[in-house]
Amino acid sequence: MGAREAGAGGKVTITEIARQAGVSVPTVSRVVNGRSDVSPQTRARVEDLLRRHGYRKRPTAPGTRAALLDLVFDDLDSPWAVEIIRGVEEVAHAAGVGTVVSAIHGRSGDAREWMRNLRARASDGVILVTSALDPTLHEELRILGVPLVVVDPAGSPSLDAPTIGAANWSGGLAATEHLLSLGHRRIGLIAGPPRLLCSRARLDGYRAALEGAGISPDASLVVTGDFRPESGFTACTTLLGLPEPPTALFAASDQMALGAIEALRRHGLRVPQDMSVVGFDDLPEVRWSAPPLTTIRQPLADMGELAVRTVLRLTRDEQPDSPRVELGTDLVVRASTAPPA
Repeated sequence: MGAREAGAGGKVTITEIARQAGVSVPTVSRVVNGRSDVSPQTRARVEDLLRRHGYRKRPTAPGTRAALLDLVFDDLDSPWAVEIIRGVEEVAHAAGVGTVVSAIHGRSGDAREWMRNLRARASDGVILVTSALDPTLHEELRILGVPLVVVDPAGSPSLDAPTIGAANWSGGLAATEHLLSLGHRRIGLIAGPPRLLCSRARLDGYRAALEGAGISPDASLVVTGDFRPESGFTACTTLLGLPEPPTALFAASDQMALGAIEALRRHGLRVPQDMSVVGFDDLPEVRWSAPPLTTIRQPLADMGELAVRTVLRLTRDEQPDSPRVELGTDLVVRASTAPPA
């Protein structure tokens, strides 16, 4: 890994330093990495700004073992995030590497504050989970020489970084085919936020299963949630208000499935006798729900483990076996699904 810069409390980005110096970002990169192809006057001007903003050179030799990784989420208020963290911590601890967990809440101000803190602590690598990183900040990571791995990318991979995800399309297909195999023909979907690639893939899998069974997808049976239980409760209530409610539900997250089950209970309906419910994630608590939830298991901890192994390889200037990895999902059948009444 190349030389990188760590702010001793720097208040501006390298992009801002380039602006103040009247040069391009690559020119600043050449200065901080000790390249010779910069004029003496430009070098002096950039180095002066770097000193004034508290940047210091921290060279690292190829093969140096990483000591600190940043794990960045959009939000942390979900058991889903805990499973990712568990996988990351297991591999990082075994490798003697510390981890710093942050949430940027999709706000540019939070993301920039995180970047300032990252420079100050001189992290060796970044794992970004279901978040979209501003291209300017991504460019700054590149200039600093900090490798990046993206877990469950929010959109179509556009960053020049390895990605690790799950087979969301086949998971959505398997969940819907399971309900079809039980005899359900009117199947509702509580979808995730459409801005997320995983949500769109699960929706596409649901539609593909219906079309494969000769059933035209009904747009009124698809309600969007945000992966949280409250949105599952609201979406299920909406579906129950249809003139012809579904006989089964596929919720694109376990938490939305649990919210839907509570909505059914409050309407005096039983699971699975009156409506079958399938979730997505296989979070630990769904084995103890009433009834235990049929769901699609995505290997969240495995995704975290692989992310650490990948970013550690990058810190050693080794390339991953594949820049795009998609881990398999599995149907786990429990007591929340049955043939329609």
